[in-house]
Amino acid sequence: MHHQFVASALATKICHEIIPGSKVGCMITKLEFYPLTCKPEDVLATQKRMRSVYAFSDTQVFGEYPRFLLKYYENNNIHIVTESGDAEVMKAHPVDFVSFSYYMSSCVADDEENKEKTAGNTVMALKNPYLPASEWGWQIDPVGLRISLVELYDRYRKPLFIVENGLGAKDELVDGKVHDDYRIAYLKEHFQCMLDAIEEDGVELMGYTSWGCIDLISESTKQMSKRYGFIYVDADDYGHGGYNRYRKDSFYWYQKVIANNSVDFD
Repeated sequence: MHHQFVASALATKICHEIIPGSKVGCMITKLEFYPLTCKPEDVLATQKRMRSVYAFSDTQVFGEYPRFLLKYYENNNIHIVTESGDAEVMKAHPVDFVSFSYYMSSCVADDEENKEKTAGNTVMALKNPYLPASEWGWQIDPVGLRISLVELYDRYRKPLFIVENGLGAKDELVDGKVHDDYRIAYLKEHFQCMLDAIEEDGVELMGYTSWGCIDLISESTKQMSKRYGFIYVDADDYGHGGYNRYRKDSFYWYQKVIANNSVDFD
């Protein structure tokens, strides 16, 4: 991990030298955790969990290890082998922006025994009783995206870039068409929260790319049937199918979003 941080700093340095004015960023899996209750111990447990989310981006943005991470290493007898000059390189060449993926949120409690859990992006965590979920248990939380944007911007004061966001669902192809109004609703709600973060919270958001443009095998479950794309690919979980491609309703909707730079259109 340490050598990756040094390599990131050197890559940033080299890119700035080759392309003056260029920007180099880092990317994190943005998990949003809420305390299951207002019990102080639950809040503290959530704070600790969120620090694990921010540990790597803290290092790349500020060019040094956060004190909570150094204390974790000390308490767990972890010794980082460094080379002379590593600290100076990391400090001199931090990233210019922070990119992240966002799909869902979860809850945390000090005592998680006998509490209902559900799946999420890279995690199995406590279920939030106030949120709906996808067929795979990932809880749908557009407001959590706004919360994430505000938290990241307040913490780093650097431009942000959403590089993954979308809904995995079992789409049905009928007569060459896929009517995925549920995906359109998901995206529209998340876009509105992005706009609120920009216009009301002052977040500097560089851009957005969805996951993904075309159906492909979902990394989380290794399934083709967990589809994210705007374009349907005729293939099943075992690779069977003609691999023909069909534009979903969400394709035409997203096309209009781009053309109008807005989600408000007829």
